[in-house]
Amino acid sequence: MTNQSLVSMVQEVGKTLKENVSQVMVGKSDVIELVLIALLADGHILIEDVPGVGKTMMARAIARSLGCEFQRIQFTPDLLPSDVTGVSVYNQKLGEFQFRPGPILSQIVLADEVNRATPRTQSALLECMEERQVTVDGVTHKLPRPFLVMATQNPIEYEGTFPLPEAQLDRFLLRLRMGYPTPEEENEILIRLQERHPIETIEQVLPAERLVEAQAVIRRVYVEDSVRQYIVNIVQKTRSHPDVSLGASPRGALGLFRTAQAAAALAGRDYVIPDDVKRLAVPVLAHRIVLRPESELRGRTGEKVVDEILSQVPIKLEEDEPAPVEPV
Repeated sequence: MTNQSLVSMVQEVGKTLKENVSQVMVGKSDVIELVLIALLADGHILIEDVPGVGKTMMARAIARSLGCEFQRIQFTPDLLPSDVTGVSVYNQKLGEFQFRPGPILSQIVLADEVNRATPRTQSALLECMEERQVTVDGVTHKLPRPFLVMATQNPIEYEGTFPLPEAQLDRFLLRLRMGYPTPEEENEILIRLQERHPIETIEQVLPAERLVEAQAVIRRVYVEDSVRQYIVNIVQKTRSHPDVSLGASPRGALGLFRTAQAAAALAGRDYVIPDDVKRLAVPVLAHRIVLRPESELRGRTGEKVVDEILSQVPIKLEEDEPAPVEPV
């Protein structure tokens, strides 16, 4: 199969998932597409928003659409790492320890209010999210494919929370905000939920294996040298910006590269254009930036810094070199 035909398959996967999830999520077209980009790029999502805007429903709708195993972990201050990863229990009949897997050994995991757990419990996610494995009592257990962690945190209520450290934030491919619905969308939500919730009737439309195939195709999307250099220049600029004390990591550059490939495929292209990069720079990079304290006092945010960088970094497309002139 040609690259274009493979990309068409990815586009069809994205279209099918988006239409199915839209039965549950009203007016969240852009958010659904960003979630699909993260899925195709094989990354994790951090959703920062107030309660009740549909974060849990989004994760459940994606899981049902793919027939994936779904688990929800409610993070609290008394949650232990073993409550997430699992524990080895001694079986007296067999005379040996047996591993009882925790909820993290699922395909789609909702880590609700992740910043309410202690740093020790938060760190239990590090190995799972990056290496796709869990190590308990010296034994490593591989996680299933596909594997997506969708974590949530409330940006308003900070009392009794433990802010995610930079190493944890860097594991999330995208940071999103759902936002409130418009009056028309909220009216549509009331109509749809009058008798029963749409999540009860949503059906599987694709096998999970199809998503894994699409994830492999994403890596074959062509990225021109100039576009790749554009990504590098943006990330480099985050490290020298006067408002930033810690810029985006190389993992951030790879995340921007991979999500741009996924966005191109969803648009039906087998090549990345600069607009793909510009569209995803904020959700991929903003949460990886640590601002200087004085910049925060002036109201600066990671989103504003990335937007400013995008306006400063030029796009230099490759031009055909002139043919050499033969001597007369």
